[in-house]
Amino acid sequence: MYPAEIVNPMKAELVEAGFSELLDANAVDAALAEEGTSVVVLNSVCGCAAGSMRPGVKASLENAKLPSKLLTAFAGFDVEAVERVRKHTLPYPPSSPAVALFKDGKLVHMVERHHNRRAVRRHARRAPQSRLRRVLLIGRPQTSIKKNPA
Repeated sequence: MYPAEIVNPMKAELVEAGFSELLDANAVDAALAEEGTSVVVLNSVCGCAAGSMRPGVKASLENAKLPSKLLTAFAGFDVEAVERVRKHTLPYPPSSPAVALFKDGKLVHMVERHHNRRAVRRHARRAPQSRLRRVLLIGRPQTSIKKNPA
């Protein structure tokens, strides 16, 4: 588990952008049980989270249409919450940073770490073609869950 002194400023980046923190399994289940759309960001201390994922996620929110709930949990810190989010994102393997889009509690899109490393920062600057911006235009996700993700 990471020390709070390291994690808290990174958590604050998303909280200040309007995200609510998921701190335990009950909070995850309660948030995803509600109707509507939810974006869950699994935040991380890694460089791709700092350089790509967090800036890309914040930039992707510059849309007229947004999800009902913006949620976040921090890998290596909010351990119980992250484990529960990962159960909700099966069949995808554990990945952080990651961004998951849920509609009425069902996973409809997943942006895994390997998507984040280069693509999120590059695409977030190319509105409206950006992957995250398209995903966050809730009525028009560009991909759906595959039975056997690779």
